[in-house]
Amino acid sequence: MSKLSDKVLVVIGGTSGLGLSAVRAFVREGARVIVVGRGSEKVQAVERELGSAVTGLVADASLPDTAARAIALAVEKFGSFHGLYHVAGGSGRKHGDGPLHELTDEGWQFTLNENLTSLLYSNRAAVRQFLAQRRGGSVLNMGSVLGWSPSPHHFATHAYATAKAGIIGLTRAAAAHYAKDNIRFNVLAPALVATPMSERAQGDAAILNFIRTKQPLDGGRIGQPEDLDAAAVFFLSDEARFVTGQVLAVDGGWEVSEGQHG
Repeated sequence: MSKLSDKVLVVIGGTSGLGLSAVRAFVREGARVIVVGRGSEKVQAVERELGSAVTGLVADASLPDTAARAIALAVEKFGSFHGLYHVAGGSGRKHGDGPLHELTDEGWQFTLNENLTSLLYSNRAAVRQFLAQRRGGSVLNMGSVLGWSPSPHHFATHAYATAKAGIIGLTRAAAAHYAKDNIRFNVLAPALVATPMSERAQGDAAILNFIRTKQPLDGGRIGQPEDLDAAAVFFLSDEARFVTGQVLAVDGGWEVSEGQHG
């Protein structure tokens, strides 16, 4: 039996990178999925690729009502709602994120809104629906190893690190509060993965050289979105029914490796 054959899931930020890879994995495992993304062309492309198992919603994750709309669509279209995967977020570097002494007010507000406030909205909408349904559910949030394992030379974006640390705090607090309701909250935390957000790093020879020793698993490489798929399926499946409040780093060894410069 497929691991997600009875599940209806909502993926916030599911049209590229880590989110799209996860949506494909969810569908392979039998789930029906509402995919939320900003671009209509990308949303339509996912629908064409994955067929009737997927319904797209063109919306901005940073708006307060987006996740609630997506969850309502899941119930309307597929008759239920079992799990949320919040992947949406991004770098605020172009808006002024950086080391603390260079971090601008705009960079701070944009980065927290993009990565933490949007996640608050989706998690809140999910837990409200789960409580109304009275049968529990699973929330999986996208974090980052930068939330607790900094890299000051190449990745000094302090608002982003703050947002990702905040995701852990919110997730664990919610996990503790709602465990009695059988609602689970967990975090997946990648290191450097080849996604549209990491194009700057992927094109930097010095960073690629650093990654060979900072992410030494599998020959020392940048992660691929598919590296997280099995973990995402696990957390949203009944196999994880006794797991909550956990942060799983899928990082190629990042947090236990020193990394060499030069």
